[in-house]
Amino acid sequence: MALYEHVYLARPDLTAQQAEALTEQFKTTIANLGGTVGKVEYWGVKSLAYRIKKNRKAHFTLINLDAPPAALAEAERQWSISEEVLRFMTVRVEALEDGPSAMLRKRDDDDRGERGDRSDRPARSPSGRPPRPRREEGAEGGQF
Repeated sequence: MALYEHVYLARPDLTAQQAEALTEQFKTTIANLGGTVGKVEYWGVKSLAYRIKKNRKAHFTLINLDAPPAALAEAERQWSISEEVLRFMTVRVEALEDGPSAMLRKRDDDDRGERGDRSDRPARSPSGRPPRPRREEGAEGGQF
């Protein structure tokens, strides 16, 4: 059997329990057709980059699968009929990730790099711009 990562987006007006019920329905379909469901991660309600079916937010859920292609095709057919599911995407992977996905991992300060102390920045004027360097008399370039 093949390994898959499946992400679906559900309508934002559903409750978290209803979104969980959709996941259980999907898991039942996969199990009945000979597949197994691994890790399930509910990512919560998040904003979308653009409107999908007049919605600006959606419930995001990730499901790791080990299933035959026929089981996945049937489950995706049921998703396409469902009015609660806005979008879904299934990606075949070589190996499933252990532990939390990238969406659930805590950001480490090491990933962002050193920003340094903010006190070493030059002072700013009330307009928000840094002060202009002053030209000294007799500096190279002369006077006009």
